[in-house]
Amino acid sequence: MLSATMDNQPVSQVLLNIYHRLMARYGPQYWWPAQEPFEIIVGAILTQSAAWRNVEKAIANLKAAKALSPEALRRYSLSEIATLIHPCGYYNAKALKLKSLASWLGKYYDDNLNKLFIGNTDHLRQQLLSIHGIGQETADSIILYAARKSVFVIDAYTRRIIDRIGLAPDSNSYIAYQALFMDNLSTDAGLFNEYHALLVCLAKDVCRNRPLCQQCCLNSICYFYLLAQSGDGDKDTQRQGDYTDS
Repeated sequence: MLSATMDNQPVSQVLLNIYHRLMARYGPQYWWPAQEPFEIIVGAILTQSAAWRNVEKAIANLKAAKALSPEALRRYSLSEIATLIHPCGYYNAKALKLKSLASWLGKYYDDNLNKLFIGNTDHLRQQLLSIHGIGQETADSIILYAARKSVFVIDAYTRRIIDRIGLAPDSNSYIAYQALFMDNLSTDAGLFNEYHALLVCLAKDVCRNRPLCQQCCLNSICYFYLLAQSGDGDKDTQRQGDYTDS
């Protein structure tokens, strides 16, 4: 359901309005913070169910041990990798994911990311999804930030914001949320990169599990906020406010 201020606006216009408001408030995010594409791929795996500050500690450990390459990850044992990435949590499971990634890259692409990234986006996505531990969000993060191809990443933060604003698609699927953006915005990797990073910034700053709506630059177009202000809050409003921070 769209808020009253958006009822007569095309979704594309609403999405661009949101983007410009976020950019005006927070400025460019310069995401993803990494020195090279393989570091981005590793970070995309390590950030699963983890705070970024802890991912940074794990990556720093890998760098210090000279383990931030496919060849090095194949050489290290699972327990050694798990120890290095301990700060980011779920370290045993993530160590297996990193080993699986390194093995796959060596077997099919000779550790050459240019070979991996040269194909079209759909093929690359299917390739990445075949690797143990890489799901839709992680695959799309790799495609957007490491391969620099145009795909919109959907995460819990994005869902939270879109639901509260009143733009939730009919289906709760990952693909439905992704289509909301990709069907209504220009196909532009730079735009998708910055937009997603800004949504994450907003979610961490004010659109939290318990939102700080008065401080939000989107509150004048947010269904959740406007309904609460009107005093007509109901179970639907309560549901939209019920999120767990990642």
